[in-house]
Amino acid sequence: MTDRLLNKVAIVTGAGRGIGREVALWLAREGASVVVNDLGVAVDGTGESDAPADLVVKEIKAEGGNAVSSFDSVADFESASNIVKTAIDNFGGVDVLCHPAGILRDRMIFNMTEEEWDAVLQVHLYGAFNMVRNVVPHMIKQNYGRIVLFSSGSGLGASGQGNYAAAKEGMVGFTRAISKELEPYNIMVNAVYPGGSTRMTDTVPQSTTDLRQQQREAVGLDVKRDRSQPPTEYRDPANNAPKVVYLCTEAADGVTGQVIGTSGWALSLYSPRHVIKSIHKNGKWTLDELDDLIPISLAEGLINPVPVDTPK
Repeated sequence: MTDRLLNKVAIVTGAGRGIGREVALWLAREGASVVVNDLGVAVDGTGESDAPADLVVKEIKAEGGNAVSSFDSVADFESASNIVKTAIDNFGGVDVLCHPAGILRDRMIFNMTEEEWDAVLQVHLYGAFNMVRNVVPHMIKQNYGRIVLFSSGSGLGASGQGNYAAAKEGMVGFTRAISKELEPYNIMVNAVYPGGSTRMTDTVPQSTTDLRQQQREAVGLDVKRDRSQPPTEYRDPANNAPKVVYLCTEAADGVTGQVIGTSGWALSLYSPRHVIKSIHKNGKWTLDELDDLIPISLAEGLINPVPVDTPK
């Protein structure tokens, strides 16, 4: 490793396990002092334990790095401010924020409760606001910062994950909006679509995984490949870490407002939404006109985002 982040201070939420843990370790190896934030909860957000965060801190220190634990929740604004305060009190500042923290409450929309909806948005999307809002004043004051928000390809549409998809795609809009606001202060903000074999992915049914693959291939977002299983190393959550950490370095200056896929061995840049078809008229439309024109214009060649399974 090198010292790309020497004298920098980083906060990583949800850093006790999975992808967050790998990012925290890699940041420390590059010289950053790291606040390892994790409540130690189960995948659905229940229960709490200090152990995951403390174990990662011990790993970092055993490798000669500098780290401290934080057990505050990102889902509450005041609690999130304590995470930032931990960085300030222990290391004198904050230069990097990574927000992988998240929970799952998967349910079909006709079965989902209000509490299941609220809980997921509270951690992912509200958590992003809470952390960014509390950290940004410090970054503006020093005219420097790097923020990486963890979105998900599930935001493109994932059956049984309406709450999760809404939170994650909301994070993309949040990223693009604040990147414009913060770039004048030399603060780069990006979203990533990570991937890997973690506790969270282990709870996702294979049918949902297959559906996502079909959706990606249908819209040309993924190259069709051999259906054989990739090697175990491909699903290693550590594959995300160097790509995420790059976005946290000075070398990423000018890279902002982007959505970047970090899963597996690829590094992918996603295009922002843009108009692909439109129809025009000098005046107001009638339903009869739309009946005639839409099937041969906007609706022609539309790709079904939820293709019907081929009978076996």
